[in-house]
Amino acid sequence: MKLLKVDTIEEAKNKMDMHFQDFFLKTEKIPLHNAVGRILAEDVDSPIDLPEFDRATVDGYALLSKDTFGAGESLPVFLDVIGKVDIGKDTALHIDSGKAAYVPTGGMIPEGADGMVMIEYVEHLDEYTIAVYDSIAPGDGIIRRGDDVKKGEHILSKGKKLKPQDIGFLAAVGIAEINVFRKPKVGILSTGDELVCPGEKVEFGQIRDINTYTLSAMVEEAGGAVCYQAIVEDDFQKLTEAVQHAAKESDLILISGGSSAGIKDMTAQVIDSLGEPGVFVHGLAIKPGKPTIIGKAAGIPIFGLPGHPISAMMIFKVIVEYLLNKGFFRSNREDILIQAICDANIHASPGKETYQMVALEKNNEQQYIARPIHGKSGAISLWMKAQGYIRIGQNQEGIQKGEKVEVVLL
Repeated sequence: MKLLKVDTIEEAKNKMDMHFQDFFLKTEKIPLHNAVGRILAEDVDSPIDLPEFDRATVDGYALLSKDTFGAGESLPVFLDVIGKVDIGKDTALHIDSGKAAYVPTGGMIPEGADGMVMIEYVEHLDEYTIAVYDSIAPGDGIIRRGDDVKKGEHILSKGKKLKPQDIGFLAAVGIAEINVFRKPKVGILSTGDELVCPGEKVEFGQIRDINTYTLSAMVEEAGGAVCYQAIVEDDFQKLTEAVQHAAKESDLILISGGSSAGIKDMTAQVIDSLGEPGVFVHGLAIKPGKPTIIGKAAGIPIFGLPGHPISAMMIFKVIVEYLLNKGFFRSNREDILIQAICDANIHASPGKETYQMVALEKNNEQQYIARPIHGKSGAISLWMKAQGYIRIGQNQEGIQKGEKVEVVLL
């Protein structure tokens, strides 16, 4: 039997960089209200100052702050009211010493004013006179032009996955359409004579297809679009035809199952049969997920993922997302990490990078505690219970209870 010749994760990534260096996605301009979750295809600089004018952040009176120095409940200052500012309109009012003007929240600050006193600290003596019972400092109650962002300032980077707050920021600076990468089209094939769809009757010895649904969701979450799904029997010709069909409309293909050294495992042979260079990684120094295949055929990347759900999902996070981010989206997005204290000893597999699922909780000192979740790679509940995972390096023996660790959030 031919043994797998494993690559380290770093070696596999370097090979992908080489084989897929010419890959690119087309871009498209879409309305801002459709852009959440999409990947920016360009750097974005602010076209304006934000705000575009000095603006009140409270309801009250615009004035000169020095006029209020020493003011208090027992010793108010008295100011002449010269008018009011209407929300959403320009103003020609000018504030001199001893004068004030009413400005609602969001209204334009009249020229000369350097602060706002809140309405709660003002008493109206008559239509043209107020008593101020509070002392304010310069800048109180005001956001100045450009305080939020300056015109020309860099605000978002190419490769960023747009969040709701990003959409709001783009709207605030007047951008109604944005250039994003087209979603990469992904074909997903799950192999195995034993697989049935979740809604079908399961005979003894059969199992429900998990990977198609899980990987599809992960593709969507990562910014891709699933264009083809199928369960394929353990048959060389049928798998070959399915891959060929998927390749016609896909930018990338994921095949789960059929990647280890078993007698029915033929993913590598299928990929090799579809063109050069074929398989260039067959086995990774990783746990879980050693029997992973990476190849290029029919002009696109093809991944052979392990059949066990946890192994397939971990390889997607570590390897497939790497290609999507760097190779397709030209992004250097990094994982979100938190510091935690490990709650138990964790054994590492010699010569492999080990990825351990953990649940997170806080102790009485409000420190995060990482509690390892143990189980077989076929147990889908591991992923459901986990909030993150710990990466143990290839040359590490393991992690001791009480040791500080970095947890990659899921």
